[in-house]
Amino acid sequence: MDLRAIQFQRNSDVLKKYLPEGAVPLIAEWIVKYDFKLKIKKERSTRLGDYTSPRNGLNHLITVNHNLNKFSFLITLVHEVAHLVTYNQFKNTVAPHGAEWKQNFKELIQPFLSTDIFPLEVFAALRKYMQNPAASSCSDVQLLRTLKLHDNNPSLFIEHLPIHTMFLYNGNRLFQKGEKIKKRYKCKEMSTGNVYLFNPLVEVDVFEAIENFPLK
Repeated sequence: MDLRAIQFQRNSDVLKKYLPEGAVPLIAEWIVKYDFKLKIKKERSTRLGDYTSPRNGLNHLITVNHNLNKFSFLITLVHEVAHLVTYNQFKNTVAPHGAEWKQNFKELIQPFLSTDIFPLEVFAALRKYMQNPAASSCSDVQLLRTLKLHDNNPSLFIEHLPIHTMFLYNGNRLFQKGEKIKKRYKCKEMSTGNVYLFNPLVEVDVFEAIENFPLK
């Protein structure tokens, strides 16, 4: 067995833990073809994955959070590979999530757009999202909501909480949920009195519910 075949098999063995089975061969091939290093990272609250272009003689680097379910992991990884392909074509002369990246993302995701890879509800939401992919799949509420159904530990989202419920965000910041303004919820940070707008699918921990405590 030659070195390329050994590398392909090693990549496949690792990827089976994180990806739908049907996606593993092509992703393992991409790692060799596009010559990038894939790092599985601890959960990061500000990002699901990222791409770093080659520097100081190093390869392209893609990172993805380890705690994503297999379908979220695949979408995030393809998102970052699209950055790599766009960089190879245009270097830093185009917008990070501009027309060039969108076109590459659409082309790269195409081999996976199948109910053999994604459950039917994820497949449907992903097809709709792909009509105009955004900087993050998290910006599409329907796609994110559908993907979250497949998490090992179901999340508690702000949209699940009654108005005036107190909740903890990022472990120690105490907020109170207020009314919905267009697509986001107006929430007051109790220690500062500052008001922030939260995506309905922000994950939170419940502190306590307080009735008749209006949010100003």
